[in-house]
Amino acid sequence: MWINADFSQVAMVRPNDYQWVKSPGGEVERVMLDRIGGETARATSLVRYAPQSIFPEHQHPLGEEILVLSGTFTENGNQHYPAGWYLRNPDGSKHTPSSEEGALIFVKLMQMTREDVLSVRINTHEPENWQILNQRKICPLYDSQDEQTYVEKLIPHQSFAEHSANGIELLVIQGELLANGETYPAGSWIRLPIQNSHNFHACSAGAILYVKTGHLLSAQKFMEQKP
Repeated sequence: MWINADFSQVAMVRPNDYQWVKSPGGEVERVMLDRIGGETARATSLVRYAPQSIFPEHQHPLGEEILVLSGTFTENGNQHYPAGWYLRNPDGSKHTPSSEEGALIFVKLMQMTREDVLSVRINTHEPENWQILNQRKICPLYDSQDEQTYVEKLIPHQSFAEHSANGIELLVIQGELLANGETYPAGSWIRLPIQNSHNFHACSAGAILYVKTGHLLSAQKFMEQKP
């Protein structure tokens, strides 16, 4: 299955575009934002857990990245992560995910290298996790030679000033982004390819964004290796 698999093109999915699809076992529902492969896939998705749902234990080749958007996501029965938590499970890790109250999470699968060995847990609601960098309010999540991942808070009408020669990926967590007469409300996912420019700014209520930069060069190489 190939969905938004051409990383040389702009890809955008807004909430009105969502198509929820049940997992093969029916444990969760997913919106597939980009995907290369079947059930074992390089994939970016929104995943919705109904209350009292559980997904069987499984392993993650080339890792898993999670941002909890609403509800509470649970690992292995006793590790609870409410909305705002960022999780990074490295290559070969395994877990049993579930949710007692229900949860919506943003998930990226098989997008790490075998050298990404850190297990990361960050609460983006904790003030001490935020920094002011060049007049921008940033919560760093992960930084390596292949990618920079963070959450950014934009005040009303503030421009999104990030530039990356190797691609940018955004998820609007809260508020709205505006660009070229188009509106991108909370839940919108945007992927800008290598060497693409942008002119986003926040709406009158501001915005909170998940941002990943620098990573699409490796994604394009991944595609070039596919038969």
